[in-house]
Amino acid sequence: MTHGIDTLDEAVLGEYLQSNLDNFKGPLTATKFSGGQSNPTFKIQTLSGNYVLRKQPPGELLKSAHAVDREFKVMSALQYSKVPVPAMHHLCKDTQIIGSMFFIMEYKNGRTFWDSAIPEVSKSDRTMIYDQVNQVLADLHSVDINAVGLSDFGRPGNYYARQLKRWAEQYRLSQFETIRDMDWVTEWLHEHLPADDGKVSLVHGDFRLDNLMYDADRPALTAVLDWELSTLGHPYADLANHCMQQRMPAQVGDMSGLAGADIKALGIPTEEEFVSLYCERTGISGISHWDFYLSFSLFRLAAILQGVAKRGREGNASSERALKIHRFVAPLAAMSRQIAEKGADAV
Repeated sequence: MTHGIDTLDEAVLGEYLQSNLDNFKGPLTATKFSGGQSNPTFKIQTLSGNYVLRKQPPGELLKSAHAVDREFKVMSALQYSKVPVPAMHHLCKDTQIIGSMFFIMEYKNGRTFWDSAIPEVSKSDRTMIYDQVNQVLADLHSVDINAVGLSDFGRPGNYYARQLKRWAEQYRLSQFETIRDMDWVTEWLHEHLPADDGKVSLVHGDFRLDNLMYDADRPALTAVLDWELSTLGHPYADLANHCMQQRMPAQVGDMSGLAGADIKALGIPTEEEFVSLYCERTGISGISHWDFYLSFSLFRLAAILQGVAKRGREGNASSERALKIHRFVAPLAAMSRQIAEKGADAV
């Protein structure tokens, strides 16, 4: 059988889970979640309850990309930490079952906010939501990686040097036209790479509002999702990745920015307020080289979207929107260059 992006062989999957998942009772129905997952994600409905299946996309994949086994490992390690994650049930590395590696995890019934302005909630709830974003980020970077068994989850030290090398290479592999701002920013980042300060923590790698789940009725953060880019790295990478959304336009692919929004009226902390609170919660006095961290985050997002666009052209992307996403790469590169040229205030 040919395995697609949007469908699963429910009979084969059901037979496999019957033999490999405790208390599983079929038959099952698999429905793909809409949204921007680069790893296709499905709701699995069965007589024994609901689950979530997350798998690698079909086709040839870039090296180290779509690592669902790493997602499974990190969320398993965080089960009893302060960082809320779904329960992990099973990892299948046999690509013959449904065509690619996959894992099964707990299904959580909650809300994901795709619009950073969160118009569907009150101002007070919005303030609480962003405060919890800040708190869970501080909690994440405070996880004792040795105690939870993640000391081998990445190479400590020189995180930004390795990340810059990785994403510059992956951008070149995915490139199908010249974007001068990307070339300029790549060179600038290499020239302005801060000296390694020795900070090492578990990092999510794609920490932003729409990768968090909240309770269906209350402004309570219930799960951090989409861990495929997680590793041992520099905590400011997650912090800058979240903060760059304030500088982004209202819509960039599946992501939402806050540029031009009256965030004070919305009850959302400013970039400076958010960073200052994070510093207070993590016990640091401030952050230098903020322009580098922000510029890099936008550069990396541009490189990621370029990869999605390349897969879209080749028919391997998990969403039809990937076919149109390339138009966001150049504007993100331009924003990254603007921050690099003008600088960003240290906090």
